[in-house]
Amino acid sequence: MIKNLMRHGLPALALTALPLLATAVPATAAATAKEGSAATETAVGPAGAAAAMRAPVPLFEAIDRLPVVEEHRAGYKRDLYKHWNKGLNSGDGCDTRKEVILTEAVGAPQVAAGCKLTGGSWRSAYDGVVVIDAARLDVDHFVPLAEVYDSERTPWSATRREAYANDQVSPDTLIAVSAASNRSKADKDPAEWLPSDGSYHCTYAATWVGTKLRWDLAIDDAERQALLGLAEDCGATTVVYEPAP
Repeated sequence: MIKNLMRHGLPALALTALPLLATAVPATAAATAKEGSAATETAVGPAGAAAAMRAPVPLFEAIDRLPVVEEHRAGYKRDLYKHWNKGLNSGDGCDTRKEVILTEAVGAPQVAAGCKLTGGSWRSAYDGVVVIDAARLDVDHFVPLAEVYDSERTPWSATRREAYANDQVSPDTLIAVSAASNRSKADKDPAEWLPSDGSYHCTYAATWVGTKLRWDLAIDDAERQALLGLAEDCGATTVVYEPAP
């Protein structure tokens, strides 16, 4: 799983002879980013430490654990969710966004003063694109901030919203993807948008459900029906999540 290579202390994979611009590659040409992080038997936290073990839940059952509630958008403002903060290592000069980008690198970039990144390579899970310029990446909240606001079962405190917006304890809440794919997704849920890389759909559904369960979020009926439709084609997919504090 690309996201956890650096957390596990494994060397980054080298990609050579990449073109100057991001290019699409087959899923078999590079390991799938974030593959299985919500659909395997352990949730992995920072520095390779295993989070509390939880039994894998079949995707259908995990969907059934999510309460169905009508969404509420009135009053949403993006700045309700403070990001980016100083990250897991407040002394490294990198904020949460840069730390996620560094963690998910397939080929490690050079890091200069002020966490300026040069070189490196990444594979964007949403569209199967290889990116060789960190400036062309977005760090996406897997469940978008507006969707989180829509789905809060009771209003969150500012502290909890900041914790979600910068969550690196779970490997699933944040993901580095191509800017184009993230902007295509925007604040849409799975009833409105799915990754263009169809091979990622089962992992996408599991990660979406696991993130909502981790943060005790609801779903609306259209979202539930879309997730159930995905689960029909993802019979072997399971969800593992650790509830947020």
